[in-house]
Amino acid sequence: MSSNIQVQRICQHCHTEFTARTTVTRYCSDKCSKRAYKERIKTGKIERSNTETKAIKHGAIESIKQREYLNVRDAAILIGCSVRTVYRLIDSGGLVASNISERMTRIRRAEIDKLLSVPTVPASKEKEILQSFTWPVEDCYSMKEILTKYPISEKALYDVLKRNKVPRKKDGWYTYVPKVLVDKLLN
Repeated sequence: MSSNIQVQRICQHCHTEFTARTTVTRYCSDKCSKRAYKERIKTGKIERSNTETKAIKHGAIESIKQREYLNVRDAAILIGCSVRTVYRLIDSGGLVASNISERMTRIRRAEIDKLLSVPTVPASKEKEILQSFTWPVEDCYSMKEILTKYPISEKALYDVLKRNKVPRKKDGWYTYVPKVLVDKLLN
């Protein structure tokens, strides 16, 4: 059964123009047809592999979420950071952990939830807090007065004030800090 139809088509594999004898022909030759078939099979295998990998990853996270006590690696996976970052959090006191033995550090799931649920102050709110400084100048130290009263370097002073989020008021050349807060921090 031959056809007298001649339709100009573009091959879906090599994108060259060819004359087709039917209206449903997709490829210019048997060679392009076989290559397109192999490509479809290959992409199907890759997609199946990717979905299996995602299922394994999500399955691991789900099993981690169900456990009460986690090791450092599992905590890092759950938080979404590196293992070293988890150790830094433990050292700084941001995350409470227990050493069962020399190489067995365990973290309660509740501690991780508590770490992640700490509300943070947005940068705009922090600026508003600093701008709403209402201490009178008489009740404040200038930076120079603090440095003469307490044996502390200038950099260390700025670091302490920044770390404790002590409000500062800039007035011309001088920066003022409340006496009560400075005395509490540096005594």
